[in-house]
Amino acid sequence: MSLLIATTLDDALAALAAGARPIAGGTDLVVGARHGKAPLPASLVAIDRIESLRTVGRSADGGLVIGAGVSHHTIETDSTIGAEWSALADASALVGSPATRHVGTLGGNVMNGSPAMDTGAPLVVFGAEAELASGSGSRRVDMATLWVGPGRTSAAADELCVAIHLPARAPRSGSAYLRLEYRRAMEIAVVGAAASVTLTADGAVDSVRVALTAVAATIVEVTGLTGGSVADVAAAAEAAAADQATPISDLRASDRYRRHCIGVMARRAVEAAARRASGETIAIPVNRAVGIGMAAGAAS
Repeated sequence: MSLLIATTLDDALAALAAGARPIAGGTDLVVGARHGKAPLPASLVAIDRIESLRTVGRSADGGLVIGAGVSHHTIETDSTIGAEWSALADASALVGSPATRHVGTLGGNVMNGSPAMDTGAPLVVFGAEAELASGSGSRRVDMATLWVGPGRTSAAADELCVAIHLPARAPRSGSAYLRLEYRRAMEIAVVGAAASVTLTADGAVDSVRVALTAVAATIVEVTGLTGGSVADVAAAAEAAAADQATPISDLRASDRYRRHCIGVMARRAVEAAARRASGETIAIPVNRAVGIGMAAGAAS
């Protein structure tokens, strides 16, 4: 196996064009190889030393650009992300262990293409786009176009995810990501739901988006939701999420159990997002604030 340590984006793209596979934190690639899911590639290019991939900054329209090499720890502790794109901070705060969050990156999570990824549902409800670069240029794709199946994306072999673009948030908007978990550490989502809510001046829901984790072949967005009172919208999200989910049964949960739980998670996500939109502060991750998961200090 060969390994190139790239320090510039051009070097990394040239390596990809020659057949190398990118590696940043390696938290998915190495674990997958150890579990026999796929052998390590014959050629790797390390991209963790490319400074341009490790920045977080505002876009000209008031949105946010997060470099693909930004760690989950940075996202969960960034004050701007926590205030305006809270669901993404909720999600990154739940990824793996503290050690994993310090080396694991947003770009790696996105490009791994797992339907159980925590950051995927928040990115969908925010209308985020991934920026893919190659030697011939760059393009931006929305998340629904990027993910095409479990572990599969629409990116070409020579394309590298260099950034995630998040649109500006409307006034009186809030978001939240919750997942069902049996314990507090090193857990993969059994089911999860993200919600983004914008409120009217009188506290009703003006607009809402909900996306679901681990209940279909890719992260999926719930359709058919409209405005109304918070209680009515939360109830509608619960029913629609359970109806539109297409979960499977495996060692971790049955399809029936997942279908029930995803409705509950969707409702709670809408409720928490609405509370944040109204100006209430809910600590990150919201899972802990609403009592999901084992109590602090419990054995894992």
